[in-house]
Amino acid sequence: MKESSDIFARYNTEYVNPTTLARYATSQAAWDEILPFHAALASDDYVKQVDQYYRSAIDKFGHAWWHLDIVNVLYAAAKLHQPKNYLEIGIRRGRSCAVVARGRPSVNIVACDMWMQNYAGMENPGPEFVAGELGRNGHTGEVVFLNGSSHSLIPSLFEQQSDLRFDLITVDGDHSEEGAYADLCNVIPRLAPGGILVFDDISHPLHPYLLDCWRRATASHPNLLTHEYVETGYGIAFAVKQI
Repeated sequence: MKESSDIFARYNTEYVNPTTLARYATSQAAWDEILPFHAALASDDYVKQVDQYYRSAIDKFGHAWWHLDIVNVLYAAAKLHQPKNYLEIGIRRGRSCAVVARGRPSVNIVACDMWMQNYAGMENPGPEFVAGELGRNGHTGEVVFLNGSSHSLIPSLFEQQSDLRFDLITVDGDHSEEGAYADLCNVIPRLAPGGILVFDDISHPLHPYLLDCWRRATASHPNLLTHEYVETGYGIAFAVKQI
């Protein structure tokens, strides 16, 4: 018979599990907090369209509406897990960073982007704009911008700081099959115990291979509890790291 400490080991932590995170992300309380500031971020056509989608669906279906995407998943992760350190690959206008800052104003952020102009047909204004967005959304922590390719900058960061761990990580940068997989493989070992990893666009019609990238990258890490959502929007996957 196993020692009692082994038998009950899975009950000795209070980390957020994926089901709890998903449930909170879709709760009325979360949407009541997300919608007012999300509207203020609706500064391009894409975000305006998403914001209108949220409001129309909530008006039509009320509390029964179930939808997960990078906005409510990151907000739930920030609120429930209260991360100290956050790494984001793929920043653009800083909407995801701002959502995390709303949920955890003191979080320290490492933000990596190539700042490609006309990215996906939309403006990509750069670090100064993103810093302003963070400030307007109450961010009080530190922010470090890594300007360039995540495939070289992230490994270099980890080589320079061997003990660096992140409580929350978003991978939403290079959407090529090889690039997305490389980003996931680079960051997963640096996810802290109890930390949350978020991967966007797993059902995007232009990138149908991303779901497989996610599954391949996480399969070799049995301590990751994963969740996938592909019903509406472009899909989202996230994982929580057990000890």
